[in-house]
Amino acid sequence: MTENGLKILVVDDESIVIRSCEIVLKGAGYHMEGALGGREAILKMEKERYDLVFTDLKMPEVDGITLIRWLRNSRPDTGIVILTGYPSQDTIKEALGLGIIDYVPKPFTPAVLLDVTRRAVQWLETRKPGAFAISAEMSSPAEPVRDDFPPAMAAELDKVIAHYKHIPGSLIPVLQRAQEMIGWLPVAALKRVSKGMNIPAAEVHSVVSFYSFFTMKPRGDHNIRVCLGTACYVKRAEEILRNLKEGLGIGVGEVTPDRKFSLEEVRCLGACGLAPVVVVDHDTFGGIDPKNSMEIVEKYR
Repeated sequence: MTENGLKILVVDDESIVIRSCEIVLKGAGYHMEGALGGREAILKMEKERYDLVFTDLKMPEVDGITLIRWLRNSRPDTGIVILTGYPSQDTIKEALGLGIIDYVPKPFTPAVLLDVTRRAVQWLETRKPGAFAISAEMSSPAEPVRDDFPPAMAAELDKVIAHYKHIPGSLIPVLQRAQEMIGWLPVAALKRVSKGMNIPAAEVHSVVSFYSFFTMKPRGDHNIRVCLGTACYVKRAEEILRNLKEGLGIGVGEVTPDRKFSLEEVRCLGACGLAPVVVVDHDTFGGIDPKNSMEIVEKYR
């Protein structure tokens, strides 16, 4: 299905990465092409326009950051997602400053690639409403999300913003404090942070999308995170996630009816030696047998 009109270009100097993306994205109905490096990508984009570009960072001749700068100057409406195996703090900060939407860690699982792609498409939709007819396979179930929060919380958030407003690089601490107070980051909170700190809304949204510890969806009293990074994935992490979804009766990103539990999947929890890993609130559980997944949850009932 390519009738959605969305065009994706995957840029990487390794053909196996392009082929992997092709198998996953075309299989899900996306129109995708590949370019072996930044130079070839620019040549292609001078002749044709793409809505979304996935690019590696470390490439010969024209690297990812150089390509992103070219895109921002020549194709400012193009959405950008980074493909990287070695994200350094400085490089990611520079990429965020250039307005990337999200990133995909290498090696990636099909689930992670599709999840990031869906969110990138949704981000593009907010900028160009109606531009893409997203197919059923690509869309996420619609769910009502309360966009306001109590005045007392708003007043407290304003105090935090006022404290950090003139401190360079303080966006993340402000967002962390906002999430601690509210439990998640509703759009109203992001708009308040954007206006109060005089930071473009797109930049605030990019930071929230990039870091897995931020969430724009309500969480339960106990938040369960299942790692789907490579080390966990090969040790049956998807089976753990499936058993938790069945046991809790909810999907990823949802909350149980009693608001007791919420379920998330993450790309890496930094505990590969304990794979497969599940984190409940601040408690880490490693070496989990998928058959016993729900035993962890029962401890928090």
